Amino acid sequence: MNQDFAYGMWVIVIINVGLFVFFILSFMKPKASAEWRNMGVVAAFFVALFTEMYGFPLTIYLLTGWLGEAYPVLQPFNHKYGHLWVVAFGGSTLAWVLIMTVSLLLLIAGYMLMSRGWRQIHAAHEQLVTDGLYAYARHPQYTGLFLVIAGFLIQWPTFLTVIMAPVLYFAYYRLSLHEEQVVQKHFGNIYKDYVVSKPMFFPEIDKWSDFLKSSRGRENLKMR
Repeated sequence: MNQDFAYGMWVIVIINVGLFVFFILSFMKPKASAEWRNMGVVAAFFVALFTEMYGFPLTIYLLTGWLGEAYPVLQPFNHKYGHLWVVAFGGSTLAWVLIMTVSLLLLIAGYMLMSRGWRQIHAAHEQLVTDGLYAYARHPQYTGLFLVIAGFLIQWPTFLTVIMAPVLYFAYYRLSLHEEQVVQKHFGNIYKDYVVSKPMFFPEIDKWSDFLKSSRGRENLKMR
């Protein structure tokens, strides 16, 4: 398998799917059936992603079939041109570096949010957490997952993953609503006031810097 056509590597597909699903499960372990269904959507997203990244480039195959010579690259099955945003921006090395940098920053931020959010919840021992990441958003772990999905969509968009991403986002939005109903029954008006005061997933723009810094913090947790 040469550098120009780095596909058909099904072992790499399996390894990557396994690693990323294991990572997500480590910080967002499902309990109820709805959580397992959502995790199934996440797993399907990674299967579709890495299948096209290292297995078979279905999206590029369809694009070249539909557009023929109008497809804007001379070597459509070169692995570099699997980055469709790179193709859209002319296929230059600068475009590739920018796309990879943006996607990598989103992936790192997403992983940090999921990891830190899990540590806060784990340390709370079923008490209500409203500090750290949770002082900026009510579901920072899901925010992290959304950033990871967005990072991969920027790095390697495909027909299937572009279709699946909104479904995944909506599924976790529905799950968040259900979780909040359960928590509110347990904590009452304390949680109700918290819901009113904090956004569900995405803090205000001017608070994102502090939000991401909190994902690296080691402050003592305060349960309120």
